[in-house]
Amino acid sequence: MDEREEDDDEAWLQLRPVEPLPSQCCGSGCSPCVFDLYTRDLARWEAARASKDRSLLRGKASQSCPSKLSPETFLAFRISAIDKLTKDTYHVRFTLPGNGQLGLWPGQHLILRGMVDGLEIQRAYTPISPAGAEGYFEVLIKYGELLMLAAGTGLAPMVPILHSITDNADDETFVTLVGCFKTFEGIYLKTFLQEQAQFWNIRTFFVLSQENSLEQLPWSYREKTRFGRLGQDLIEELVGSCRRRPFALVCGSAEFTKDVARGLLRAGLAEDSYFLF
Repeated sequence: MDEREEDDDEAWLQLRPVEPLPSQCCGSGCSPCVFDLYTRDLARWEAARASKDRSLLRGKASQSCPSKLSPETFLAFRISAIDKLTKDTYHVRFTLPGNGQLGLWPGQHLILRGMVDGLEIQRAYTPISPAGAEGYFEVLIKYGELLMLAAGTGLAPMVPILHSITDNADDETFVTLVGCFKTFEGIYLKTFLQEQAQFWNIRTFFVLSQENSLEQLPWSYREKTRFGRLGQDLIEELVGSCRRRPFALVCGSAEFTKDVARGLLRAGLAEDSYFLF
């Protein structure tokens, strides 16, 4: 392969669609989902590369939505007002250009995308503004944050709480779940945790006390696994990584809960900001 061919391959690789992160899926069963769009764009890229025709990357304009909104692309809207209704609920108004209308039928929802503390988040919302509102639309956004710290079978009481959050499309609670186990093979409910981590508002991490090689773990676990024990430095890092001051749930052995409670206090969480099972 000569230098010109290598440069051409590099140019095509730069045009390759980027697979969405789990946080970019709103978990609401949208059609098309961001992963559907990625699959479509990847097939389009592969066909264009095979024929060396970049014009194929553009595809055809979507005719699936009669309004300016499209199920396949995002549009930028300016936030004109934010009213805090409760400590974790906000009434947000967006401006529509040209005094236009949103163009959704009653019951339809839209996907909002934005950056939250460096993490891109997508979420489905049903507008609360009148269907005929001109020049704006409004949504209610509710935030909250849980930090779940579980060791071994201490994961069990976290499961119904996770279910209650992800089964409720209106629940905006962010969850960071940290599971502490001896080995990778000893992680309970792997499939369930992987499914939960696909939701936009659920993050999972693992701390393995008897493992020492990331290369021995599946790729999907390498970036979210630490070795050793859940010590003070890691507790402070986890608390600091939360988007806002979290409420912590702790479950495990008596020694584990005592050590973690002490660590949470040192990390700045008051005693009324965590619950020990």
